[in-house]
Amino acid sequence: MQLKKSIIIAFLLSIICLTTWEFYWKSQGKKADIDDSDILWTFERSKVDDLSKEDVVLIGSSRVHFDIQLDEWAKTIGRKPIQLASGGCSPLPFFHDIVNTSNFSGTILVGVTPGLFFSTTNPEAQPWAWPQARVDLFHKRTYAQCLNYSLSIPLQKSFAFISEIEGVDGINLKELLNKVKIGKRVIDPMPPFHQFEDTRLDRNVRMWKRMETETSYANTVKTVWKFFMNSNGPPPDKEATMSFFLKDLQKFKSKGGKVLLVRCPSSGYLRDFENNVTPRKNFWDELVKKADVKAYHFEDYKQMQNLTIPEWSHLSASDADLFTKELLQIFINDKVINNSI
Repeated sequence: MQLKKSIIIAFLLSIICLTTWEFYWKSQGKKADIDDSDILWTFERSKVDDLSKEDVVLIGSSRVHFDIQLDEWAKTIGRKPIQLASGGCSPLPFFHDIVNTSNFSGTILVGVTPGLFFSTTNPEAQPWAWPQARVDLFHKRTYAQCLNYSLSIPLQKSFAFISEIEGVDGINLKELLNKVKIGKRVIDPMPPFHQFEDTRLDRNVRMWKRMETETSYANTVKTVWKFFMNSNGPPPDKEATMSFFLKDLQKFKSKGGKVLLVRCPSSGYLRDFENNVTPRKNFWDELVKKADVKAYHFEDYKQMQNLTIPEWSHLSASDADLFTKELLQIFINDKVINNSI
């Protein structure tokens, strides 16, 4: 009898504590959302093998993730592409995986963010290790991992406190403990990097309106970009990255696949940095020439100028819609994408 009472009391206390914790975080402006986790990426990657010749897969870094909107694509083309682009990642491990482990022979849109595309082929370097970890998880994931994630979706949609977001905005136990200052613990020199997007289950990402309306919030992200640009990292490894990509590209072409290269917009201090470190003539133009595929650089199109890029690197939600529609119209005019509507 005492055991039954203890269980009931423990259950009620748990409900009260969790409810209080949830209301606290929502009072701080947090909300329930979907985490762009490695396992979510694998769910989208698993769809690639079932795609037809007419389908499109998107790979690249965060600019493709933010700037290409899946709903706008579906309105124009009639079906959504598969979104596999990932922030801070080189697209080369993703491309290599699809070319060498799947039967897909449709169209792959490859986003070229110069600082990441040409960064490295070193498996231990962050731009390579992050995407490779997602690829490895896709091939090694277990049924238990998949089931656990599927069961977590209703919770992610309902509760803010279970968010797995890392960094300054993280509210899970691990992230909260990392924020505790004890003694002379080494301080991370990187400025706080705030979240500024919402993610859906199909991995569509949209920038928060706050980034457009609060200059101070956008400036926190700009500070992080400046930190990376002013760090003494290794120079771009153009020869190794281009050689790696071109080898896979030829293999994909031999299967009947098609690749589209896309250079999404950037602006301000970041654009000046890219022009200096990865000048178009020596990087983009050379890649396009050697790849011999259709390529689209935002600088070449009047309708892609003067778009809103609050933190120099990613389009606002409304201009991402516009960019997607304009880009697709260019594809249709060039007859590289078939319109099924």
